[in-house]
Amino acid sequence: MKKIKISLVVSAIALTALSACKKLELYPYDSIEVTQAFKTIKDAQTWDNGLYGILRGRVYGSYVVSQDVQADQLNASLDYGNRNGSPHRWGDSFLADDGAIVTAWSGYYFGIADVNTAIAGFDNITTTSTAEAATLDKSRGDAYLARAYYYHNLIIRFAKPYEPATAATDLGVPLLTAYDLNAMPARATVKEVYDQIIADLTKAKTLLASTAGVQGSRTFTIDAALALEARVRLHMQDWVGAYTAASTVIANGKYPLISSVTNLQNYWGTDGIQEDILQLNATSTTEAPNTNNIYLGYLSGNGLYDPDFIPSKWVVDFYSTSDIRKATYFSAKKVAISGQTVSDISLVNKYPGNPSLYSSSSTNYYQKPKVFRIGEVYLIAAEAAAKAGNAANALAALNALRVARGINSVSSSGTTLIQDIKDERFRELAFEGFRLFDLKRYHEGFTRHDPQNLNIINIGASYNTLSVPADAAKFTWGLPTNDLIVNPKLVQNPGW
Repeated sequence: MKKIKISLVVSAIALTALSACKKLELYPYDSIEVTQAFKTIKDAQTWDNGLYGILRGRVYGSYVVSQDVQADQLNASLDYGNRNGSPHRWGDSFLADDGAIVTAWSGYYFGIADVNTAIAGFDNITTTSTAEAATLDKSRGDAYLARAYYYHNLIIRFAKPYEPATAATDLGVPLLTAYDLNAMPARATVKEVYDQIIADLTKAKTLLASTAGVQGSRTFTIDAALALEARVRLHMQDWVGAYTAASTVIANGKYPLISSVTNLQNYWGTDGIQEDILQLNATSTTEAPNTNNIYLGYLSGNGLYDPDFIPSKWVVDFYSTSDIRKATYFSAKKVAISGQTVSDISLVNKYPGNPSLYSSSSTNYYQKPKVFRIGEVYLIAAEAAAKAGNAANALAALNALRVARGINSVSSSGTTLIQDIKDERFRELAFEGFRLFDLKRYHEGFTRHDPQNLNIINIGASYNTLSVPADAAKFTWGLPTNDLIVNPKLVQNPGW
């Protein structure tokens, strides 16, 4: 007996394929047998809704914070309780059975299994009208785009960065494009995985071509497909392709950049949509999101804060006073940590919790996940153009973002321009899960430095002064130990 579970917006339905029992085949009364699950266009919509439920569970939470605490922006407070401790410390304590690793690996592959079942099942549905055909195409497009999204998140975590000279031989992740409970695939190459991602993106763009992008779309659109394509091609060092996809989204003008601190604070604090290409739905009950709750630690009883992680002083200082992101991404708080009360500690305030999603009088840190937003797309356009040798286009994209955020434009070129783009990427995308993977693809190490207050953080060579060389083994995560035991075809990454 095999079971496939699909998370729906309001419930979970188990899809179970049963063997015939003598001459009588019985289906369970409380679930749907998988061969019966794809009959009508309504079935397609049910699976499509389930796809978004699964996707929402793979954004934010450990899918973002694990790699951010591993990088150089944050210090572990004395009260962090070893939550996310292993990736933060690197070293021998960061093992391949760590929760961050297992969660990402199993979570993305669960999503892929659901998508593969849906893609195969959609072929069994016969449409009876043009409208039904369009609905089915949308569901198919959503599935292909979700699979591309999952595989890209797997490859950037569990494989070396894409290098054109070695991608055809570097080990990637196992490729599964059909649901098979008993499959034991070996690792595909990095190039094979990226080729599959591009193939899925190509199909998704065709199927979603008539699904126009809108601000804060709750579902995939053609603009979401282009945003993911731009991100993927940037990692592939396909500078022309990345710029083309990114500039197409920018040129349509649907997602104007925010230029006032009030609007930017509302955008993050109350889930504004102006810059969002895809913002998943969330509620405080039936569609609860993952939370990025390590940054504030609000103590409702006394109004103080007890965060797990605190941004370093150099990170806060990296933003000029005129930068509207500084007053949005950070907030000075009085903290109570390990028996000490300290005022004016800048905490990450990018995810304070949307008051409309509170389940009580104080924050539960629920936010509607921002999957693709235009700020990243401008940075992709800038970097891709610069790497392709087109400084004019790079400066146009870079300065559009800088000016909107309240800082001066630049007129740099060459390596200085590249560094300006990296710096702006650091500022714009801070605490959104990009930093570690950017350092990895740049082949840059780091040394943590300049914390805000030594008295309230863990100190030492594994914490505030940790130094990690470029291309250190654990920039690439290890494959989970259990999977290596179950599937002897898998090969572990070096250093694990």
